[in-house]
Amino acid sequence: MENLKIWVQKNGFTVILVGFFALMLFSPDAKAWFLRQIASTGILNSKIEAPKDNASENIENQPIANFSVTDVASGDQISTADLKGKVVFINFWASWCPPCRAEFPSIQKFYEKYKSNQQVVFLTVNLDDNPELGKKYLAKENFSIPFLIPSSEIPKEVFSGSLPTTVVLDKKGVIRLHHQGVADYSTANFYEQIDGLISEK
Repeated sequence: MENLKIWVQKNGFTVILVGFFALMLFSPDAKAWFLRQIASTGILNSKIEAPKDNASENIENQPIANFSVTDVASGDQISTADLKGKVVFINFWASWCPPCRAEFPSIQKFYEKYKSNQQVVFLTVNLDDNPELGKKYLAKENFSIPFLIPSSEIPKEVFSGSLPTTVVLDKKGVIRLHHQGVADYSTANFYEQIDGLISEK
């Protein structure tokens, strides 16, 4: 026992480091907290792109292929084809995904700020194999974002399998932001970009 104490004293930093990585490996909430600290710096954020004339050169600024989701609470189906004239924020997430958990508080803040704005639509699409897990996660965290699940095939230009993925459509249904990975959507800069899309004709 005495030898163990001596070893720990000599290798304290190593013990702390191993403990930290073990926590990151086995605790989704710990991973989410760590990623949230990184995301809060803004270094992982993407920027909403300005419309371009040569839109065919990349995925942004191309008209979206339509898909549908179901609002679990109401049973209503929502099609992106019916959302022209609105700014659409789409986020694909799952309850088991630490980066999704990391960015969710910022999405909740963004939702609370714009939920009463009739020109902004939130499609927060859960991709858990069992949707009940996603519902339980939202309830546990007291998140009030819409709980939606896919009701049609999702086009690859919108979602290619990486979680989380966030897409923002302008009023013409054109992709103006396509971001894979964690980000902070509760910044003043992002709100300014959304307001810019709202003001576009």
